[in-house]
Amino acid sequence: MTRDPLAAIIDHTLLKPEATRADIEATIAEGAALETYSVCLSPSVLPVTLPEGLKLAVVVGFPSGKHHSEIKAAEAALAAAQGADEVDMVIDVGAAIEGDIDGVRADIAAVRAAAPGVVLKVIIESAALSDDTIVAVCRAAEEAGADFVKTSTGFHPAGGASVHAVRLMADTVGGRLGVKASGGIRTREDAEAMVAAGATRLGVSSTRAVLSGGEATGY
Repeated sequence: MTRDPLAAIIDHTLLKPEATRADIEATIAEGAALETYSVCLSPSVLPVTLPEGLKLAVVVGFPSGKHHSEIKAAEAALAAAQGADEVDMVIDVGAAIEGDIDGVRADIAAVRAAAPGVVLKVIIESAALSDDTIVAVCRAAEEAGADFVKTSTGFHPAGGASVHAVRLMADTVGGRLGVKASGGIRTREDAEAMVAAGATRLGVSSTRAVLSGGEATGY
């Protein structure tokens, strides 16, 4: 991929808990300069002012997913009211692991109902799930009205995105939903491998390094 099409599918991300207002403003400026699709931020930093053409993604239930569905729904509704174009919610990973797919589906549906006007991405923590569970959760996300399934928060000790998980997720949703790869995308080669596997959006914090063909550490 050339630089511009790659930048156009990147959510330029800053989710570090120690991020300051100055860090947020710098991330927004960098996303605009690099012409990324969006910036992805924590909900407590809203409202923010974005330049024209740059969208706002906001995380919900982040990073553990161990929040009541009502709390996730309220967080999503507030983010939407404060200008979020997209919401990236974390599922209850433990519920998925123990096979409570109905509970996972209901959790996603609650967020969907609370923020009907935004793009909903569902973070499944694919590195912590078996292949069968990844498939089941992706199907539940589609049934609950999600727009994307997303590999990872980037904070789970099991790891971030993998080519295998992205391919499996893409095969499961069959183009009906988008697939966002996030967590551990540190090089241009990593990014291009995820796109080749079926990713239609990328979550990247070291965006400048990735677009320039360098290597960086981070989300």
